Amino acid sequence: MSVLLWLVPSGLVLLVMMVWAAWAGRAKPEQAVRSEAAYEKFAAAIGREHPGASKARPATVRDRSTGIAVRPSRREAQQPRRSA
Repeated sequence: MSVLLWLVPSGLVLLVMMVWAAWAGRAKPEQAVRSEAAYEKFAAAIGREHPGASKARPATVRDRSTGIAVRPSRREAQQPRRSA
């Protein structure tokens, strides 16, 4: 049992920090009024269309997976390959 006594200080610090976090995160009465305005602002922002939604994305060029870690550059890939 005496071997576990080194856990007591860290346990006390943990308990104090949990109590502090619960106290610091409590709902304050003056925040209730601001939270309604913040909710309305958030709802309006979510309702708007995203600026990037209308832009077309460029097509991605995918390399064929060969299982080799080092792949040829794109300039070399555009030239026809010769096979032996």
